[in-house]
Amino acid sequence: MSIEKSEKGLGRRDLLKLSAAAGVAVAGASLIGQKPAFAAGEELSLKGKRIAISATGTDHFFDLQAYNAQIEEVKRLGGEPIAVDAGRNDGKLVSQLQTLIAQKPDAIVQILGTLSVIDPWLKKARDAGIPVLTVDVGSTNSINNTTSDNWGIGKDLALQLVSDIGGEGNIVVFNGFYGVTPCAIRYDQLVNVVKYFPKVKILQPELRDVIPNTVQDAFTQITAILNKYREKGSIKAIWSAWDIPQLGATQALAAAGRTEIRTYGVDGSPEVLQLIADPNSPAGADVAQQPAEIGRTAIRNVAKLLAGQTLPRETYVPALLANKTNVGEVTKKLGIG
Repeated sequence: MSIEKSEKGLGRRDLLKLSAAAGVAVAGASLIGQKPAFAAGEELSLKGKRIAISATGTDHFFDLQAYNAQIEEVKRLGGEPIAVDAGRNDGKLVSQLQTLIAQKPDAIVQILGTLSVIDPWLKKARDAGIPVLTVDVGSTNSINNTTSDNWGIGKDLALQLVSDIGGEGNIVVFNGFYGVTPCAIRYDQLVNVVKYFPKVKILQPELRDVIPNTVQDAFTQITAILNKYREKGSIKAIWSAWDIPQLGATQALAAAGRTEIRTYGVDGSPEVLQLIADPNSPAGADVAQQPAEIGRTAIRNVAKLLAGQTLPRETYVPALLANKTNVGEVTKKLGIG
């Protein structure tokens, strides 16, 4: 289905070409021009090093993949991992960071977390002389943050959504974790794109996704929204900053027979990609990250740092936008199809 050109002169094909070109540019920027960390024949090593790995939780596909990959990479490089999982409990997360600081490891890697909760303790670690690196945490106390390009992710997903709905209509947004840096960036990029399409409206109040019971809660909230907006066409899309709310929302749409509405999210959880591959499912698109590679990259950055190399502020691992057209290709590239 084609759409009318927007006020900025962008039609459906223009939007998708712009998104694809920008995505290629971002991915290329993360790889092109980088100098090899070590000369030929030299290898990274963590022999004799104790590396602390602090996870906010491991109940989500992304978190578990990154966490396990970090443990395995530390071992592969000859180091000793000290891995702890807070189970989505902020009190436990603070306590485990306190314990790690007291153990004086050679480095600490923090995976995700609400910045206001973890940042004071990341600062204490650095003040204690412990190098701090992060995964998906935008902290000034982190020497290096390994992540996807969340600006590109947010923009690409928003452009896909706007294109799919023909540049007009109401969208429902989950915005429960704005204190988590990647979620905030993705949301801000959605808002930045939508403001150029005045016929697209984010319904208020926005929904708040929760942890735990994310799928069930999203199912309940979307079911309530559908009861309020009963007419087909009154809602065009549902957006979330990660894809577990998308899973619950998609299930709610299928149960209500409202498959004309499309859902959008981020992470590339296998169950969501399977829904996108189903032509009858309302799952519209999902940006698939590479969490295991992000985890391994973070540990390689630790090894580089401890070997005396200067790290960039951020290291980006490319992500892939999966939609109804290319999801098979994306899952094949990720090795999960």
